Amino acid sequence: MRSRRPDPASYEGVHFHGGRRGHVESYFLKITDPAAERALWVKATIFAPRRRGEVLAESWAIAFDRERGPVAIKTTVPFGYAHFSKERLDVALPDLTMTRERVKGDLRRGDESLAFDLELVDPSQPLVHYPLARMYDGPFPSGKTMTPLPDLRATGEVRVRGETWDVRGWRGSLGHNWQSRHPVLYGWGHCNQWNEDDDVVFEGVSGRVRVGPATLPMLSVLLLRYHGVRYELNRLADLARNRASVTFRRWEFSGHGPMVSLRGELSSTPEDMVGLHYANPDGSMNYCLNSKLASARLEVAVRGRAPVVLTSRAAALEIGTRDPNHGVTMVL
Repeated sequence: MRSRRPDPASYEGVHFHGGRRGHVESYFLKITDPAAERALWVKATIFAPRRRGEVLAESWAIAFDRERGPVAIKTTVPFGYAHFSKERLDVALPDLTMTRERVKGDLRRGDESLAFDLELVDPSQPLVHYPLARMYDGPFPSGKTMTPLPDLRATGEVRVRGETWDVRGWRGSLGHNWQSRHPVLYGWGHCNQWNEDDDVVFEGVSGRVRVGPATLPMLSVLLLRYHGVRYELNRLADLARNRASVTFRRWEFSGHGPMVSLRGELSSTPEDMVGLHYANPDGSMNYCLNSKLASARLEVAVRGRAPVVLTSRAAALEIGTRDPNHGVTMVL
């Protein structure tokens, strides 16, 4: 019987249900200004401990600023104070709301505040990271991810440090992932703002996950939209054939298929990175080294076209590690 391809609409809604334990799920927005000097990252998370403990809903927001440094705020409430739709992208926490059309929030911690009101537009199709529905519905891979809005434009304003950022057509993405625990080591990146070309969207992820007592080798998914055409290195054979390395500051990757070859790297300096505590439902801790002002270099060779090299200073990069000696300042 032929394997069924996933329907993106089936996976935009939340996958957590009230009786479920050992689950972490997030929706996350990132936008970057055209000059790649400022960026905003916003995340709504469900955290359900594996055994004891209250299920929580978390609001996260970081304003990145190359000149003045970041402002980062996180708030937490019991899950009962939040709404996550099972049918669509529709999230409401006391200080944050998120839909396909709008993201609005006003997060406060002590004397710090970070507020935003953004209208979102993205006529493109979602990015679905895995090619088969059973990869979303079944146990492997353990981490599920897709990007409902991979090439969005945001309009509105951000208020931080008593200053208002005028957001007009800032580019970005809005993603969704869910899992029982974070990978032991991973690199994730997205970029749709390039110096050489304005019609390229790249997203990928590499990770080492545990299956029982064993830790698998690094597996990678690489996705490209190049002038409206999709190139997906995400089949089961690709997961093992794609190559990647992840360090505290850099994610390097390569992959090839019948129609496209990709090679690239995303990297960041410690000054443009922030450290976040990502707790796992089993009680262990991951450290997310997060930049939304990362550098990117991507070599693209599409069959029948001349190879191109793309560069950016507006990439999203997240490095996940269990090693606390990563050298990045922890802010949340």
